[in-house]
Amino acid sequence: MTTATSYARFGAREAHGVSPAYERLALAVSQDDELLALLAALPPAKRQPNLLFAVVRLLGGPVEDPAAFHDYAAANWPAIEAEMRTRSTQTNEPGRCAVLLPVLATLPQPLALLEVGASAGLCLYPDRYAYRYGEQVLGAGEPVLDCTATGVSLPAQRPEVVWRAGLDLNPLDVTDQADVAWLDALIWPEHTHRRTRLRAAAEVAAADPPLLVRGDLVDDLPALAAQAPAGATLVVFHTSVLYQVPAPRRDAFAALVRGLPGHWVANEGPEVLRYDGLPEPPSGAHLNVLALDGKPLAWTRGHGQGITWFG
Repeated sequence: MTTATSYARFGAREAHGVSPAYERLALAVSQDDELLALLAALPPAKRQPNLLFAVVRLLGGPVEDPAAFHDYAAANWPAIEAEMRTRSTQTNEPGRCAVLLPVLATLPQPLALLEVGASAGLCLYPDRYAYRYGEQVLGAGEPVLDCTATGVSLPAQRPEVVWRAGLDLNPLDVTDQADVAWLDALIWPEHTHRRTRLRAAAEVAAADPPLLVRGDLVDDLPALAAQAPAGATLVVFHTSVLYQVPAPRRDAFAALVRGLPGHWVANEGPEVLRYDGLPEPPSGAHLNVLALDGKPLAWTRGHGQGITWFG
């Protein structure tokens, strides 16, 4: 897929109906020969829309108007390129816990959670957040994670978590203002509710920090998994992470995680982890597939705002 096509697709499938600003920007960049030429000098994995837009937001540039964005990016490209080469999209969206919860609550309790691609580890606290599925509310306190649930049996209580750990090539620290600023920059412009949610979740994590390990999802996973306490069900999980991993490495990870004790919960795009016999998706929006131990169970929205069960 060309860079132009990937930006057009991002605008039409991921940003459409979710972020008007990013929809406009993505479609404009897909037709902007000057910016496409600048992006072409970056490694393919560093050309993605989310990364470019977040870096410009981090640097204080405009993301609402495509013409202003073009002028800023062209004038400040050396600084933008330097940030894009060193950073990665580490969107740490605690709202995704709302689509993981129906699976986590059915597993033998208590749980030892190990997140691959954990960023700052905000998805390691499904037992600490409150949830609102339409009229049904589960738990109390902040943040409250809103999710539209279709065809799914909702849990009566939150899971019990006795150990939480994350593995990431570049773990982020919620007590570090610079790291939190990057997490904030990754949130799309109109999503003030997600910024509020991020800060509330960061307070939860900072009060009881998880074990975050800098490492590779294949080379370093077995040693970290071995640290999970006996008597707890190990759950290795990841959400919207593997698209950043080259396909051969992705295959090696899948083979490795299938051999670990416990369970594997994946929440990734259907083009990233492929499954046979998937039903038609409920909409044309960008959706992930929630799966348990390699068995697909549901379609989910990218920020945890909806789940449609078919398993």
